[in-house]
Amino acid sequence: MSNKKETSGSKAMEPLAIGIDIGGTGTKYGIVDRVGNILFSGEMSTKNHQAVEPFIDELYVSLAPFIEQAGGVGRIKGIGIGAPNGNYYKNTIEHAANLPWKGIIPFGKMMEDKFKLPVVLTNDANAAAIGEMMYGAAKDMQDFIMITLGTGVGSGIVANGKLIYGHDGFAGELGHTIIIPDGRYHEGTGKHGSLESYASATGVRLNALEFLEKSDKPSLLRSLPKDKIDSKQVHAAAMEGDELAREIFDYTGKILGMALANFVMFSNPEAIILFGGLTKSGDFILKPTRDHMEANLIQVFQNKVKILVSHLKESDAAILGASALVWEMN
Repeated sequence: MSNKKETSGSKAMEPLAIGIDIGGTGTKYGIVDRVGNILFSGEMSTKNHQAVEPFIDELYVSLAPFIEQAGGVGRIKGIGIGAPNGNYYKNTIEHAANLPWKGIIPFGKMMEDKFKLPVVLTNDANAAAIGEMMYGAAKDMQDFIMITLGTGVGSGIVANGKLIYGHDGFAGELGHTIIIPDGRYHEGTGKHGSLESYASATGVRLNALEFLEKSDKPSLLRSLPKDKIDSKQVHAAAMEGDELAREIFDYTGKILGMALANFVMFSNPEAIILFGGLTKSGDFILKPTRDHMEANLIQVFQNKVKILVSHLKESDAAILGASALVWEMN
């Protein structure tokens, strides 16, 4: 698909950036100007490519016409990529559990060779944090934490105006911090009790199955086959006044709030910004999260940290976050 928003004149010669967000199922891409207008965009399958080379070939074929329509490759400053387990320092994707390509992939170098453009790559949640700082709710903030609540729990930490990458590029995996010792098993990592196991969309589904098994309360969810129960169904039931569904969100919010309290005491952010499908559940998830965060903070941190929902459109955020990496390049 294509969305052309440019006008003729000198503005048409301003540099543009390509933003690419690689997900386990699909990949979104777009060409973006410096103020965050997406001029052209599209998406393609990730999971259909068991090898990385044909994936990059299809990406090139998909983007090439847009690049020409935007004024040619000479107008593109670079390509920004958000990917699971993306290493900012090495421009590699390393051991990503939900991608078909295993091991350490020199993805940035492969993209540079194919597109003949500079490439910068980081993990998807870090890209989201940079996008939020440039275009969204964190504009003008120097200290915030971005938490993405999707299939998993991603995070990006910004302190003193800088994204925290750590010594080899993997800092900020807050979703894999252990919040319940010896808790629920995480199939992707083999660890027990991580935040992602409880507070992601996947976690809500597992929470629901657990509550349904342990409780005798009537619930709309009991009419569904187990494989059809997901976070959207829990939200729909909660909207109908289903008491058990609301208890599931209360529990999810309790776990998330406890974790956020730990994160606040670690980096003293001005705000925590939540993004992703789970935020569509609104106060069912946000109220218990806020309440339990405050309850677990020591006094010096209480009532200081805002919990905000991302201002970026969900359909655009991934592309904007990835493209924002380009403007950060030297």
